[in-house]
Amino acid sequence: MALPADVTTGTWTLDNSHSEIAFTVRHAGISKVRGQFKDAAATLDLAANVADSKVSAIIQTASFDSGDVNRDGHVRGEDFFDVETFPEISFVSNGLVAKGNSYELTGDLTIKGVTRPVALETEFNGVAVDPFGMTRAGVSAETIISRKDFGLTWNAVLEAGGVLVSDKVAINLELAFIAPAA
Repeated sequence: MALPADVTTGTWTLDNSHSEIAFTVRHAGISKVRGQFKDAAATLDLAANVADSKVSAIIQTASFDSGDVNRDGHVRGEDFFDVETFPEISFVSNGLVAKGNSYELTGDLTIKGVTRPVALETEFNGVAVDPFGMTRAGVSAETIISRKDFGLTWNAVLEAGGVLVSDKVAINLELAFIAPAA
């Protein structure tokens, strides 16, 4: 897989202010709760052969934001992320395979000290030069994980049956990377 002619090899850095690291989880079996992490750093080491490219990311767990102060405090606490003990979530890629017009990015995701392999369906959204002369690339990616696989086991049984928080969590990434300086 060769890079398009308008894409520069090297280390691209995440533009955190124009990116979103979001999740969706089913609540009480009837609705979905959405949220995001607002503080992250990532690099995309882009190789001439796209398959040789690497991604690494660090997400600050204390930046968790679902739009509800009480829920955010609970999720940052010991029942979920325990941000005092586990201040970061990390991802390090170990493979990239073309799948038609998209890619499968594989790697190791570490949450709460537990590392598991994940596969993200990834789409390259193109390259643009902004009004300030900075070259940016856009990437979308998504996956579904089991929160129990990462030690996030807190839950409450509902009167009508089922549980308060589903095990499956959809992760949705909309990322903007800035090209390396020429």
